[in-house]
Amino acid sequence: MKTVTVNASKKYDVLIGTGFLGDTGPMIHEKIGGQTAAIVTDDIVSALYAEQLKNSLSSAGYNVLIYEFPNGEGSKNTNTFLSLINFFATNKLNRTDIVIALGGGVTGDIAGFAASSYKRGLRLIQIPTTLLAAVDSSVGGKTAVNLTAGKNLLGAFYQPDLVLCDTSLLSTLPPEVCKDGCAEAIKYGVIADSELFNSIKHEESSPLLASPLHSFHDCTTPLEDIIYNCVKIKRDIVSEDEFEHGSRKLLNFGHTIGHAIELLSDYSISHGYAVAIGMAIETRAALSLGICEAQCLNDILKILDLYELPSTTSYNAKELAKACLFDKKRDGDSIIMVFPEKIGKCVLKEIPINEVEALIRQGMGGTI
Repeated sequence: MKTVTVNASKKYDVLIGTGFLGDTGPMIHEKIGGQTAAIVTDDIVSALYAEQLKNSLSSAGYNVLIYEFPNGEGSKNTNTFLSLINFFATNKLNRTDIVIALGGGVTGDIAGFAASSYKRGLRLIQIPTTLLAAVDSSVGGKTAVNLTAGKNLLGAFYQPDLVLCDTSLLSTLPPEVCKDGCAEAIKYGVIADSELFNSIKHEESSPLLASPLHSFHDCTTPLEDIIYNCVKIKRDIVSEDEFEHGSRKLLNFGHTIGHAIELLSDYSISHGYAVAIGMAIETRAALSLGICEAQCLNDILKILDLYELPSTTSYNAKELAKACLFDKKRDGDSIIMVFPEKIGKCVLKEIPINEVEALIRQGMGGTI
């Protein structure tokens, strides 16, 4: 088992291994304590893993509650959030109890935001069940729900007390959900680690490429390595800039335009697919601005194609620019965008709002 320790406003461990969900109860009790454990999960994950987790927690002496909601981004809203808060209140949870987010990014965001809000903070454990959550959203403390106006507009920075990443839980994922996580792993390679990028771009050796299309069981160890490396990158960035005043904004590569695409599609386009398109558009824009060279764009487009991730969208530059105005990264009359200089290094650029549409058009292959 691999361990990454995050030093933020709260110090906590991210444990990465395989086949230990049935042992999590005693692990949690030893590290966190508490009497009641509230598992928050969606209906798909609940049917697969909730009972096993509940039994393990019960064996460690916990009173176990389960809150289940319909799967999908459509549930990431204030109605689900308030329903969960009322569930905590009805069951009289107190600040010595724990909330366990068992699921992907939607579950982690909802459970984390509710844990941050109820009684000004319950203890929180993240157990990711998707590759995207494992490499990204379960670590770093961003929690939120969506509003009609945009994605993740209501939320809080709230670090978990423990993250338990059992890679065997990823074996039940359908290919398209796996690819969402691949997009985020690619992002980490582009922003901070060319070796990571190169390790996942070769068809003959990448466990990510084999895993979404075949089986995770045959490549658990290298998959653990990739998750470990992504988490280390995020750990280092979050430890330096927990509340996203500077370098943490690098984690948003592809996300400004990606979130706009999600919003325009009413979340029918998944997060990873939207981010893939965002990375392609932002890199084309970087090339047009002279920030990166053509090889950088070619490498990114090639790896997106290798993982069967999209690099174009049917939405036009005007639509995307308008949706970007609602992005939480907007700062007054400008928006911070992330552009690659080369694989392994990105830079932040402040783009005036009145230039965003032209820049996006350039990133889509048009002319300014």
